[in-house]
Amino acid sequence: MDELSAAGIHDPELRKSYLECKRLNSLHGKTYYLATLLLPKSKRPHVHALYGFARYADEIVDDLASTLTHQEKADELGKWSDQLLSDISMGRSSDHVGRALVDTVQRFNIPISYFEAFLHSMAMDLSVTQYERYEDLMEYVYGSAAVIGLQMVHVLGTVEGKKSEALIPAEKLGIAFQLANFIRDVGEDLERGRIYLPMAELASFGVDRAMLEKRQVSPEIIQALKFQIARVRQLQSEADAGIELLSADARACIRAASELYCGIVDEVEKIDYQIFDKRAKTSNWRRVRTALPAYFSALASR
Repeated sequence: MDELSAAGIHDPELRKSYLECKRLNSLHGKTYYLATLLLPKSKRPHVHALYGFARYADEIVDDLASTLTHQEKADELGKWSDQLLSDISMGRSSDHVGRALVDTVQRFNIPISYFEAFLHSMAMDLSVTQYERYEDLMEYVYGSAAVIGLQMVHVLGTVEGKKSEALIPAEKLGIAFQLANFIRDVGEDLERGRIYLPMAELASFGVDRAMLEKRQVSPEIIQALKFQIARVRQLQSEADAGIELLSADARACIRAASELYCGIVDEVEKIDYQIFDKRAKTSNWRRVRTALPAYFSALASR
């Protein structure tokens, strides 16, 4: 049985929407997509729907609208955001990714506030180019990453009576994923005029925007990156216990995602922090080494 049928998704237009979300996931989130294959077929389409929504909003900000002016991007994102939030409230959508998203939200009773927070963070990307303090950054990261973890808890399910306990660890893991990306993508983000690492923390190591824009790794930059990497690992460690609160058939997926996504910082270390010249990537060997035992664990859980 295919994934959509296993999930009880039979309407032709709705199936098209879910397939588009899956396409976006497989194209833009290869590591995340690999992890979703460890889930039961019935849960995969809903994870794709959440990712497809997030990815499409991100494309409006950075990719699809790259030829538009700043104001045109803001208008396009605002129009799309307002429509999607209205669709969620009404329980129906004609948008090519919105159909799947609204269906998933309804099936799992996911709070609309998570999507409001996400879209708020996407709008911040159009106006905020740097964050002074870690606490300032967390306003952005809550919407761009933490709420993804919270959404996933609803879809994946938890041990009976443990849903509320699973939420905080899920937030922390989402934040760890995002911070790992920030560390890897310093150079790419600079090209878009953004710095996501908190400026006050960078300054404590003698790093400022001018130093980053030289695109030369210095001892000061390395120490600043080490500090951020330690935070990712701490958040990952604090989130680990929460994985055990998820439904048994979801744990292998999230363990693998944690290993591969947070493992980005290991790859930054392996390239000697040369983040301006190289892109830290999870090796195929590491993916296989992580995926195989996770696959057998996922089978056993079913």
